[in-house]
Amino acid sequence: MTHNYPFLDALLRSYPGSIWDYKAEWGWERYQVSGKMFAATMQPGPQYREYAGRRLVSLKCDPAWAEQLRAEHPDDILPGFYADKRHWISVDLDGDVAEQLLRELCDHSYNLVFAKLTKKVQREIAGEGA
Repeated sequence: MTHNYPFLDALLRSYPGSIWDYKAEWGWERYQVSGKMFAATMQPGPQYREYAGRRLVSLKCDPAWAEQLRAEHPDDILPGFYADKRHWISVDLDGDVAEQLLRELCDHSYNLVFAKLTKKVQREIAGEGA
């Protein structure tokens, strides 16, 4: 997916244990760690009202911070598309979100998902063995 943030795909693939795949029936590029999604890019169709036609990246986010971000960036940071609206946000990749903030949100999303993995899996991903 081309967008205003050419670093995004490389960043999302760079996290330890990150696996990329394309879910054709959804039209989503997904980024997962140990089978748990931490990011996805998509462009929803016209039936999805406020999301329609936008190029989005959906990221896991702390609920309090997600609420604050949506208030500060109402046109560019939306409740998570097709996800739990409290724990996920969708960033409009054609919007005006600063690159540094988007990088921070990607890090935050990955870290939230990684922290929920078992300690054993975390060590394996970190290359420390079992």
